[in-house]
Amino acid sequence: MIDILHKRRAGILLHITSLPGNDGNGDLGIEAYNFVDFLHSIGASVWQTLPLNWPHGDGSPYQCLSAHAGNPALINLDDLVKKGWLTSSERCTECGGTAAFSKNCLMTKAYYGFLLHAEAREKERFAKFCTDKQNWLDDFALFMALRDEFGKQCWNQWPEAYKKRKAQVLDEAKRRLSLEMAAIKFEQFVFFTQWHALRNYASQKGVRLFGDIPIFVSYDSADVWVTPEVFKLDENLEMSVVAGVPPDYFSATGQRWGNPHYDWVYLEKTGFQWWLDRMKTQVEMFDIVRIDHFRGLEAAWEIPATEPTAMNGEWVKAPGKALLTALCNAFGPIALVAEDLGIITDEVEALRDEFDLPGMKILQFAFGGDHDNPYLPGNIDKNSVVYTGTHDNDTTLGWYQTIGDGEKAYIYEYLGQPTTAMPFTLVQAALASVANLAVIPMQDVLELGSEHRMNTPGTTEGNWRWRFNWDQLTENQVHRLAHAIDLFGRCVSQ
Repeated sequence: MIDILHKRRAGILLHITSLPGNDGNGDLGIEAYNFVDFLHSIGASVWQTLPLNWPHGDGSPYQCLSAHAGNPALINLDDLVKKGWLTSSERCTECGGTAAFSKNCLMTKAYYGFLLHAEAREKERFAKFCTDKQNWLDDFALFMALRDEFGKQCWNQWPEAYKKRKAQVLDEAKRRLSLEMAAIKFEQFVFFTQWHALRNYASQKGVRLFGDIPIFVSYDSADVWVTPEVFKLDENLEMSVVAGVPPDYFSATGQRWGNPHYDWVYLEKTGFQWWLDRMKTQVEMFDIVRIDHFRGLEAAWEIPATEPTAMNGEWVKAPGKALLTALCNAFGPIALVAEDLGIITDEVEALRDEFDLPGMKILQFAFGGDHDNPYLPGNIDKNSVVYTGTHDNDTTLGWYQTIGDGEKAYIYEYLGQPTTAMPFTLVQAALASVANLAVIPMQDVLELGSEHRMNTPGTTEGNWRWRFNWDQLTENQVHRLAHAIDLFGRCVSQ
């Protein structure tokens, strides 16, 4: 672990889609820069987001069309208007007229505007981007162009020759869809250009960007279509087992995610090259990267594809030590965080500790058990990231309103009978803890209830849509949080 995670820091958890703005979701425009300024003003030096990859229709950033490609919904269109590649009056009439527009449609228009009006140096940067990202970008652009052509069906429903990637039909498709592919590449060029501009600005303000890499990828993704040998698929390229977790705190029947499992034997033979390529994209984007479902690198829950829930499955070992060694050898010291929540064994903890990775401590989990509860503030160690709650939890105020009187009394007694009300009681406890990094969800900064929850695991409706606006943030909240960050020694310049 590098020094970035050895210093006492404070951060805020807020996905880009949750930023304010006039569009359907937050983006990489001025409000993202305003949020960096806000973090800098209160002494917070870390901004944690959820994965930024291109999601499916449900919006989940943990089920995406690519392990590399950025979500075009995060692109700020005002920037393209300023460059002269798009006009402010343009709307996609095919997608609902002037009252509603499709960002995808507008990005296609922006590509043609780019071809007509971009300066030579911008076109050179685009060409360089396409060359630098060629190892994933070419296949992704073809995948998305074909997906549009085949009515957005999963690739296993495409005609057999396309499903099995027969060279002749793919070569013909590349010629037929060359313009569509170029527009998709341009979209990625714009996303990454805007992201790196934001990252540079954040760095100037002393704010580090903290990303999130889902351990698994979606079956309906360019990754599985292009490299089926990396995954446990049958001769028809269908999944025989799927990923998830058994029954736990979040769900009585477990969580059946439906992702394909890795063929670790193949990956080891290839020196984990697929994973190295994937991590390269992440370390170029972020200063810190959380490995979601870290325990799956030690053993993963394999569920027969025919099972409707995650209750029936088995733990299957994974070569986590060999993979992490390969990552360290390839990238040197990188700031990784292990999402070690759920059913954690001694073997998982040993793997985390062998590579000196900080784990996660959730204070909402701390007060419902005994004195050995690992989430109690007194049991947290320095090499940890402490949270009041995460994107998968209720807001702290919502959580507090549902627990029993005994647990409420225990919280205040344990914390020394503080006079502050929830959720700041728990926010202050996180900041006061010995954990090197304390991260507070923005909902808890704003003191919001359950209706502002980001995600409820095991459900598919109503998630990933939460947004805030600056009017919700009071001067008292800002002053109180900034004071606590300073009081507990979490202000750092770099």
